[in-house]
Amino acid sequence: MNAALLAYWTHDLDPVAFRFPESWGLRGVHWYGLAYAAGFLVAAWLLGRWRRAGLTPLRSALDESTLITAVMVGVIAGGRCGHVFLYARAEFAADPLVLFRVWEGGMASHGGFLGVLLAGVWFARRIKADFYAVGDLLCALAPAGLLFGRIANFINGELVGDPSYLPWAVIFPREGAEPRHPSQLYEAFAEGLLPLLWVLRRYPLRLPPGRLAGEFLLLYSAGRIVCEAFRSPEDGFILGLTAGQFWTLPLAAFGAWLVWRARRRTE
Repeated sequence: MNAALLAYWTHDLDPVAFRFPESWGLRGVHWYGLAYAAGFLVAAWLLGRWRRAGLTPLRSALDESTLITAVMVGVIAGGRCGHVFLYARAEFAADPLVLFRVWEGGMASHGGFLGVLLAGVWFARRIKADFYAVGDLLCALAPAGLLFGRIANFINGELVGDPSYLPWAVIFPREGAEPRHPSQLYEAFAEGLLPLLWVLRRYPLRLPPGRLAGEFLLLYSAGRIVCEAFRSPEDGFILGLTAGQFWTLPLAAFGAWLVWRARRRTE
């Protein structure tokens, strides 16, 4: 091995956090599953705190648990469908049952957004609340899950970055011996931590319904588009953009429209 490469950390993290005895017939608990659980737990904690402070359209603890359940279903079902129909269409055409084999991996944040959007529409109708106010709440809860999910991507050694010789580059053995951008950590910051700090600062303010959701979508979209420039485009290109960048454009457009709508209603 080139002596210069010895200066770079070689990724050797185990994607399985806890292993069960072989006699159990189960492999163990994966970091990815723990990331989802952590995201939902943080969302539930924030939701309860904001509801008790009177900052949400929710009226009771029952509304709170119903919304969390709806979000869980929306994230998982939407994320899986998004991965299959946006990035794995050939596999689905060859074997439609791949849609249900979630243990093989494959979740798309764009599909997760759509799933949460549909969950929000259903929930707003159920409690007869303003959909845009519910959307603000959902977007305030989303960044924690995105943060933990990207950290789990890094632990799994998946969705790696382009080759790089920057001091913090990482060697991912499954991708060869060349150091690469730890793009998963870039995305954890830009798509998760930064939006989380933003919404924690903005959510208690009395903003017009839809304003916070629009700001979050714009901030997330900018982070995703920039970070994709450092990530290996394993899903190919669409109109000169990576697939991830291309499918982020509708989110950015929707976010811009929400901000424009909110500003118009205050003029």
